[in-house]
Amino acid sequence: MDTSSPAVFVNSELLNLYLGRRVRTVVQVVRVDGGTMTGQSPDGHQLVVKGTPAIPSSHFVEVIGIADGSQSIRAEICTDFGENFDTMAFNRLCQLANGEHKSLFL
Repeated sequence: MDTSSPAVFVNSELLNLYLGRRVRTVVQVVRVDGGTMTGQSPDGHQLVVKGTPAIPSSHFVEVIGIADGSQSIRAEICTDFGENFDTMAFNRLCQLANGEHKSLFL
């Protein structure tokens, strides 16, 4: 596991705290237009992900990349998780990874 450039777990609310840094999130695809995907974050807000492959609507996608805006990520890695994913659990993970248990995460 490469720990030289860790990706912080974020939802759309936390993204703004990590502008210019490497982040990791999961979105549900709403729309793909060219190399840009619009997806719903686990906390219910929309995020724009730039540099993505074509992924079917309604699929969940893990995105690792650079936060380049308060609601956008420049993707480095995208992994299709299919049509079933527990967004509530992931949202709670984001809160734990950025809250009182931050020391347990990279």
